[in-house]
Amino acid sequence: MRYPTCILLAALAAAPAAAQDRPNPLRPSESWQAMKADVVGEAAIAPAEGLFALDAPYRANDAATVPLHIRQTDAAARIEGATVVIDENPAPVAATFAYGEAMMPLDFELRVRVNQYSDVRVIARTPEGLAMTGAYVKASGGCAAPATKDPEAALSTMGRMRLRQFAAEGGMNTPRREAQIMIRHPNYSGLQRDQVTQLFITAHFIDTLEVRQGEDLLFTMEGGISISENPVFRFAYDDNGSTDITVRATDTEGNVFEHVLPKQAAG
Repeated sequence: MRYPTCILLAALAAAPAAAQDRPNPLRPSESWQAMKADVVGEAAIAPAEGLFALDAPYRANDAATVPLHIRQTDAAARIEGATVVIDENPAPVAATFAYGEAMMPLDFELRVRVNQYSDVRVIARTPEGLAMTGAYVKASGGCAAPATKDPEAALSTMGRMRLRQFAAEGGMNTPRREAQIMIRHPNYSGLQRDQVTQLFITAHFIDTLEVRQGEDLLFTMEGGISISENPVFRFAYDDNGSTDITVRATDTEGNVFEHVLPKQAAG
């Protein structure tokens, strides 16, 4: 039987969407068992069900910019920090975060590189101990994917930052806000090649980040090579009335980037 072209095209268009919606819980991971003690020591890890959830694509559209969304589901809990681990990446610990009170309940997004099909897990630190959840993500080549700009162009804009602020649920009349911070930085992983010389580009990435509103801490990050090029972080927070957000970042070459970004609603 021959089907009309429009039906075939519709089926093909729907297939990727169906794959994206497929459940993707953590799978048994020998890599995690081998590294677990190095990441958390002998600490017990409870399941995160009822505390927070991780949204991640089953099949990533771009292995170099895989979106992760950490959503706290128990509004009364306190998540003091989180460690993001990508089991099969060359450097599995992507980043470790610490969160201020204004970030509770936690609603936090970031983008990471995934080098091959892998469990991606988030281990939250709470006053009661550690809790973990995660997702299995199908992606490959993210850590070695070519940078979007040649090294000279990338370095010329390195350290520039932009803040976008949005009204959270309830509108701008509530103290709850959403913000997005974008930082220009190639975040070279050490696995990418210069597209002209074909030589490996030396690893060069943001290793620390601190974000404050006024004097109050929003979050800090200790990062590695798995954070995407031109890092983007979107998060919800309680506005304390200060007019600015200060972002301070350092990278592995000793550069320091610090900007005071005025809060401006964008939607």
